[in-house]
Amino acid sequence: MALDKEFLKSEIVSLMTDMLQREDTSVEEFATRFSDAVDAYVKEADIVYTTGLTSATGGVVTGIFEGQLQ
Repeated sequence: MALDKEFLKSEIVSLMTDMLQREDTSVEEFATRFSDAVDAYVKEADIVYTTGLTSATGGVVTGIFEGQLQ
């Protein structure tokens, strides 16, 4: 699945709205919820490998990765 920037943005807006409406806020809670949103976003990334890596005997891989992160 490709990265969904709009979903991440909506999660951040929701978090900020929730935190700003409270009487008592918590930096720890904000950091946890923000990092959870970023973690979920990054885990949705697809790595599209094109070429560039080789292994002579199935052991150590060498070369320069050519591809993209989506």
